[in-house]
Amino acid sequence: MVTEEQVREALSEVMDPELHLGILSLGLVYGVAVSGELGQQVTVTMTLTSPMCPVGPEFVAAVKRRVSEVAGVETVTVELVFNPPWDPRTMADDDAKLALGIW
Repeated sequence: MVTEEQVREALSEVMDPELHLGILSLGLVYGVAVSGELGQQVTVTMTLTSPMCPVGPEFVAAVKRRVSEVAGVETVTVELVFNPPWDPRTMADDDAKLALGIW
């Protein structure tokens, strides 16, 4: 059975193509839902650093590709949301804040 932990582990390898930091560290992933008897369907709810992010489609494709590589995943849906707006001061982890010069 596919677990949220497995999906998050796969997502930990996805980097923001502009900032070169992990999307989990940046706080861009708002949620992961695994459904189906064996967890075959995965929905990742996430945002981008800005609504007009020029690499948005590339970013979403990378998330889908990485999650689909998890054994047992049959369908991956990425839901882009912009509410709440991404704020690295409150959503990023300490390592990402340091890399972004927020401290």
